[in-house]
Amino acid sequence: MSALPVVELTDRAREVFRAVVDGFLANGAPVGSKTIALATGMNLSPASIRSVMQDLEEQGLLASPHTSAGRVPTDRGLRLFVDGMMQALEPSADERAAIEARAGTGGPVEEALAATTAALSGLSACAGLVMVPKREVVLRSIGFVPLSATQAMAVLVGDDGSVENRVIELPGGMPASALIEAGNFLTANAAGLTLGEARERMMRELAEQRAALDAAARALVERGLAVWSEDGDRRPVLIVRGQGRLLDAAALADLDRVRHLFDDLDGKQEIASLLDSARAGDSTRIFIGAENKLFALSGSSVIARPFRGAGGRVVGVVGVIGPTRLNYARVVPMVDFTAATLARLMG
Repeated sequence: MSALPVVELTDRAREVFRAVVDGFLANGAPVGSKTIALATGMNLSPASIRSVMQDLEEQGLLASPHTSAGRVPTDRGLRLFVDGMMQALEPSADERAAIEARAGTGGPVEEALAATTAALSGLSACAGLVMVPKREVVLRSIGFVPLSATQAMAVLVGDDGSVENRVIELPGGMPASALIEAGNFLTANAAGLTLGEARERMMRELAEQRAALDAAARALVERGLAVWSEDGDRRPVLIVRGQGRLLDAAALADLDRVRHLFDDLDGKQEIASLLDSARAGDSTRIFIGAENKLFALSGSSVIARPFRGAGGRVVGVVGVIGPTRLNYARVVPMVDFTAATLARLMG
């Protein structure tokens, strides 16, 4: 059974339906006919409102939880509301400033993405999500800075100006000259290559004994390449921030649903696949509840939008996940603005 297009609802049915949806999204609780009659000033008796609500239930737009005489919108009803009745509320100046400030924190790209996603999470009261492909860093230089007799800091500078540091262990007695020699060798031979390409070339050079390095510098080159390659393999595809914001009073009343939602978030590959499906096109995608089998048990919704980098190429997807009763009219434009902000960051 498919829901009627909103234009096919009578004015009375549309008014009652909107009142139920608005009440549910505001409070997360079933909405009764008396509540609608008192709160909306609708010139209908509770009995007439119940009749309309019954019709809407038969059309698959509302449901009646067995523990309550009130109604809640179904996933199908929420889809009808979002697509045909919702009036978007643009982010305030303060909200826009908060998102832009976090995007401009500087440092590695992943940190800026995580900070911006955390800001989106705080403003939307949802968990924030951002997905980016595994980033192939093009190298400008790699160097080693001594920290102690047994430790050094490997410093990788990317062609995009990004700088990342990792602490590595040194074998005892390694001279400072080996750090300089290894860094010069890596920079001279790896500049302009991705990390994977550099590792392949360096290991081939070392295996074929073509690299004019002493034993200490050779060991350091191998150790440095290993730590960066291992880090690249673990580079996150999906960043999630603000899961704790999903634990509001209404959520705690339904702990089973919360458990399923956190299970969904733990399955990062499945969430990443869902976000990846939003990469096509320029518009915001809204996934509501059981419309996607991933959220059939948790009753969650995802709002996601792609963002582009240099050359207009889609480089990632940003969004939020929360209960189906989230404030779509407010959150959708907020996700749109965050995507635009990240596009400027990545451009």
